[in-house]
Amino acid sequence: MQEKIIKNKNPIKVHLEKDKDYYWCACGLSKDGTFCDGSHKTTNLVPMKFSVQEDKSYFLCGCKKTNKKPFCDGSHSKS
Repeated sequence: MQEKIIKNKNPIKVHLEKDKDYYWCACGLSKDGTFCDGSHKTTNLVPMKFSVQEDKSYFLCGCKKTNKKPFCDGSHSKS
């Protein structure tokens, strides 16, 4: 299995719109490490499609260790 690249060990605060599709970068190779830009095509990893129920700010996982993908669950502080 391809190793994930960690660009940010902390959560990333983003404003998301309800009912819009987003693609969370699972490989860490995207330019910002948060949203997919297609860089995973050189790996066996794929982005995670998700949407939210409310327009508001969310914390997305930057360390890629969360058990609540794509949202931060505090795993970055447990390593």
